[in-house]
Amino acid sequence: MADTRTIVITGASDGIGAVAARELAGPDVDLIIVGRSEEKTKAVAAEVGATAFTADYASLDEVRALAGDIAARVGSIDVLLNNAGGTFSPAQKTADGHEPNLQINHLSGFLLTNLLKEQLAADGGALVVNTSSFGNLVGSVDLTDLDFERRRTIELRCYGTSKLENIMFTRGIADRWRDDGIVSAAVHPGVVASSFGRDSAFVGLFYRTPLKRFGTITPEQGAQPLIALARRGADPEINGVYFDRLKPNGRENKQASRRDLIDGLWTASEKFVGVGV
Repeated sequence: MADTRTIVITGASDGIGAVAARELAGPDVDLIIVGRSEEKTKAVAAEVGATAFTADYASLDEVRALAGDIAARVGSIDVLLNNAGGTFSPAQKTADGHEPNLQINHLSGFLLTNLLKEQLAADGGALVVNTSSFGNLVGSVDLTDLDFERRRTIELRCYGTSKLENIMFTRGIADRWRDDGIVSAAVHPGVVASSFGRDSAFVGLFYRTPLKRFGTITPEQGAQPLIALARRGADPEINGVYFDRLKPNGRENKQASRRDLIDGLWTASEKFVGVGV
């Protein structure tokens, strides 16, 4: 059992997360999967021999409970794939009062990762992968208005901003947790034909029509970057790198490398979720 790797995958009840779970499962892997749907998550877990947990990322309390459940289950984590998320109507605030793309795509993953830092650092090396998107190019991080209370809430812009925040979070980990042996990378898996957009009338319209067959890739194809990075593990060469599918240094928003925004987002996120303060 000494060579067993512990891998945690969120957003694993369907789509690329479920495909990654199927590909990464094996006798040498202690696999934990997380999803919003208890029925679907348990079905995937039963198929691959994983441990299943459920949590709705629209509730920070559920994320805190999830972190407690995972920490009680394992002493160390080798790979954490932060893959949960989607695109959401900004008008539908979360139970915690946040713009939903900010909370579900960024804050909840930020919270889970911070609460599991002890497990990630336990064996001197771990990899955190944050699923981002080429949509980061249309994002705009304003540290004085992260919840879009003042700015116009265009859904694509809010989604793109959360995906930009995924890259910034990746670089925050790379800077702050390097000495703990924790490596982080972000990845755009491709435009995947899956249940992505199911909570958005705007984006979901595209994904629920035959148009999704044009310009999209299958979940099996979309999962390949996650699988490749998970197998690569905590390689310092990929620390802070944003991948466009399998290619490092993908096209990114100019804000993604601004140190003031990376640090400012980390500090603001800590305050939002109540860690590190």
